[in-house]
Amino acid sequence: MKRVFLIVLDSFGVGEAPDAAAFGDAGANTLRSVSRSPEFHLDNLAAMGFGLMDGVTVFPPPAHPTAAVARMRERSMGKDTTIGHWEIAGLISEKPLPTYPNGFPPEVIAEFERRTGRGVLCNRPYSGTDVIRDYGAEQMATGKLIVYTSADSVFQIAAHEAVIPLEELYRDCRIARQLLTGDHNVGRVIARPYVGTPETGFTRTTNRHDFSLEPPGTTLLDAVSAAGQAVLAVGKISDIFAGRGVTEALPTKGNADGQATALALAGRDFRGLCFVNLVDFDMLYGHRQDADGYARALTAFDRWLPEFLAQMGPEDLVILTADHGCDPSDDSTDHTREYTPMIALGPRVRPGSLGTRDTFADIAATAAEALGVPLETPGRSFLPALLGGA
Repeated sequence: MKRVFLIVLDSFGVGEAPDAAAFGDAGANTLRSVSRSPEFHLDNLAAMGFGLMDGVTVFPPPAHPTAAVARMRERSMGKDTTIGHWEIAGLISEKPLPTYPNGFPPEVIAEFERRTGRGVLCNRPYSGTDVIRDYGAEQMATGKLIVYTSADSVFQIAAHEAVIPLEELYRDCRIARQLLTGDHNVGRVIARPYVGTPETGFTRTTNRHDFSLEPPGTTLLDAVSAAGQAVLAVGKISDIFAGRGVTEALPTKGNADGQATALALAGRDFRGLCFVNLVDFDMLYGHRQDADGYARALTAFDRWLPEFLAQMGPEDLVILTADHGCDPSDDSTDHTREYTPMIALGPRVRPGSLGTRDTFADIAATAAEALGVPLETPGRSFLPALLGGA
């Protein structure tokens, strides 16, 4: 095949994984929770065959499906963005990345303050919107950096854009990235700039930037680019993979921008992989427990999808999936350990169910085989079944 479009609907889980209880996520089901909203209308995905997926009862099986579907189980020891995307790209992480439920150790914070020349506020797990509400005014007054974490393996740094310029904030993130190695090799250091005043309230801006660990092995992106094909990274994909294997990075400001960028790339003549992350589902709605907002974003994606699919040629393959769950109706703002969807579309795809797959890495194996590039991965390709033996 000529082109593979791999689109991650960030955090769109479809039901608790078998080991969900071990992660504190028994009963989690992002799809089910969002489907209860009056804003939820996935008419196109329902007609394509979403209801054929194992465990999905939100949609009835359609009479004439056009998609091949599967339910994907995560094998990596984690439920965060970095590990989820790495597994989609072919790497299984047997050891979880470090997390900090009590904040970062004093020696880490002290060295970070020494290297940046700025003090630190907070240093504990916090909601991203709550932390600027509670510490934003003090940050503006003191010039210190708000450092916080979550249930994920992240070192997040928030600062007001009028107090600490973006380039300085990004420099401070690079310092943290260099510092956080060995036992403290967190998955991502994230710049979280914000604007506003104590009187009007604070708002995070779209100038977020992620500084990730390099993947510990060869990924789908490495394999495709090494074969001389394009790897077009849309949204935060390049950040997640530390730029490795990417031939062109196209950062975006959210779902609408990401969908517009993907549509433009569908009209471009290239050979290789277009890897897209749509972050709003997770960042704006899952973490903020906003089921209606999540449902509206899914509905907008569903209505956009036919226009995008109309750009597909006979040698194109589209795979929709997710990297973890983030159930907006549970008692936590954290990610949830869930199965994820795999919905494959394209002129050569044979509709039907491919059952439940053992690892997200099956997607990498399938995409690599479709593009004719070698990739060593624990995943198993389902391309023959996808194409009906073609």
